[in-house]
Amino acid sequence: MVTGATSGIGYITARELAHRGATVILCARNPEKARLKTDEIIQATSNPNVEFCIADLSIQSQVRKLAQDIHTRFQHLDVLVNNAGAFFLRHKLSQDGIEITFALNHLSYFLLTNLLLPIIKGSAPSRIVNVSSNGHYRANLEIKNLEELNSYRAMQAYANSKLANILFTYELARRLEGTQITVNALHPGFTKTNIGKNNGFLVKLLYPLIFRKGINAAKGAETSIYLACSEEVTGISGKYFVKKKPVKSSKVSYNLITAQSLWKISEELTGFNS
Repeated sequence: MVTGATSGIGYITARELAHRGATVILCARNPEKARLKTDEIIQATSNPNVEFCIADLSIQSQVRKLAQDIHTRFQHLDVLVNNAGAFFLRHKLSQDGIEITFALNHLSYFLLTNLLLPIIKGSAPSRIVNVSSNGHYRANLEIKNLEELNSYRAMQAYANSKLANILFTYELARRLEGTQITVNALHPGFTKTNIGKNNGFLVKLLYPLIFRKGINAAKGAETSIYLACSEEVTGISGKYFVKKKPVKSSKVSYNLITAQSLWKISEELTGFNS
């Protein structure tokens, strides 16, 4: 299952996994686009086992419904690729009253993964892949001010959410030690995707300039695909990958107290008690 699967890295990841013969579930917000991209993948790969589910992952009730749908419709979930994310230029609250960058980029990973853990455990050996970013090196994550209510800075909010992805990855890997479930995070590279295009005409106008040195989505998806299906990473968990290689993430990403505090507040904000 791949979230954010109708464009960019998510679409390429879903398509390439289907090409390798996997049954693939695309998760997206727009039903028409999801249906179109599902049909495209089926035609491109000659793999009929491609389906889609609909959810706005910034809304917790829809995350819960999505998880319920997956449990109802499928018997196995061997790989979960948490890929959906966005960049918001202006401060905005989600439908649940949470700063939307944090709600979508981190809390959706946290809630969806935990809700799907029963089926993932039942499918072991299985894998969880979390798309993060090297932007996390610029993070200044204050657990007591996660919602950026005092002074919202778009790049800081994005960086914080990407650090949260890695903290979540490492903490979940610790909690799943001794199981046959691996959890890893990755930086896809500076990739030309649709991220940021939700911020209006000016951003769209500047997009070619902003991403003039960016790699294409196919290149950006390589590490996601690698972590999802390569035999080379069998049994490897709790790592951060760049260009298909494990590398050191930022110093704060290894802080146990920060990771546990983030886990606790994520439980509080989602109402999920693990």
